[in-house]
Amino acid sequence: MTSTRVPDLDALRLLVGVARHGSIGATARANGVTQQAASERLRAVEAQVGLTLVRRGARGSELTQAGVVVVEWAARLLDLADEIDHAIDGLRGDRGRELIVWSSMTVAESLLPRWLVLLRQRQEHEGLEPTAVSFTAANSAQVAEAVRGGHAHVGFVEGTTTPPGLRSAVVAVDELLLATGAGTPLGRRRSPLAPREVAGLVMTAREEGSGTREVVAAALRRHRLKLTEPAVELTTATAVREAVAAGGPPAFLSRRVARRELEAGRLVAVPTEDLDLTRSFRAVWVGGAQPPAGPVRELVGLARTRHD
Repeated sequence: MTSTRVPDLDALRLLVGVARHGSIGATARANGVTQQAASERLRAVEAQVGLTLVRRGARGSELTQAGVVVVEWAARLLDLADEIDHAIDGLRGDRGRELIVWSSMTVAESLLPRWLVLLRQRQEHEGLEPTAVSFTAANSAQVAEAVRGGHAHVGFVEGTTTPPGLRSAVVAVDELLLATGAGTPLGRRRSPLAPREVAGLVMTAREEGSGTREVVAAALRRHRLKLTEPAVELTTATAVREAVAAGGPPAFLSRRVARRELEAGRLVAVPTEDLDLTRSFRAVWVGGAQPPAGPVRELVGLARTRHD
C-alpha cells in the first residue's frame, strides 16, 4: 500500500519545476497553470509530507534542505513514470504513431534527413512498423517554444546553451565561419579580422532567434561588441549561402552548410581571430533526464552516433 505521504505525480512535477526554474511563477507557466494554483498545490504538498519544502522570497523561490532531498527522489520517480507511460504505449501497439519533430534550419538541411532515414531503416530491419514522422523546420527559438508548448515530441536546436525549461543532449558540434563570395576584396584578405572589424561589417544574416545569429552575437559580446544591423535578413541557411555566393554581403555560415561551395571555389572563408564560433546541436525534450522511450529516444540515439 502506497504511503499517504507520497504526493501525486503532477504535484511532484511542480516541486521539481521550482528547483529547475527558481520561481513558482515560472514553474506555473511551464506547467500551464496559474501561479496561485501552483502555490496552493505546493502548500498542499508541504502539508501532506509534513515538511517545509519551498522557501518563498521577493526574488523568487528556493528549496529548503528537505526540499532538495525530496526533489532528488521525485526526479527519479518522474523519470520512471515517464518510462512506464511510454512502455505502455508500446505494448498497446502505438509505436507506429506519428512522431512530431521540429528542427532548426541548419540541422534540418544538413543532418536530420539522414537521421530520419536511419530511423526508418532500423525499424524495418527489426520487423517493426515504421514511425510516421511529421517534420517542421524553424529557427531555434521557435523550435524550443514548440517543444515547451507540447506541439513537438522532440526538437533539434543550435546555440551555446540549453533553452530554458527543457532537457537536452548534445548530438553534434559545429563551427561557424565567415564566408564571402569569390573575388571580393574581403575574400582576398589574408590577415585575420579582429572582433571589432567583424562587428563593423555590413552582412547578410539569419533572422533574430536563429542559433547562428545567437552564436555570433555571444562571441562579440565577450568583447563588449555587437553586430552592425544586417543589410539582408533571410530565414534559411541555404538562402544565406546562395545570397553570399551570388555576390551579396558576407555572412556567418555553418562549415557543414558551406563545405561544397568552399570546395568548388564559389565561397571563400575569411579568417577571424579571438572569436569562439563553435556551437552545439542539441536534441531537446520535456520530461525526464533521458529522452522519452520509443521513437524519440531512438532518433536521439541515432543523432548522437551518426552526425557525419
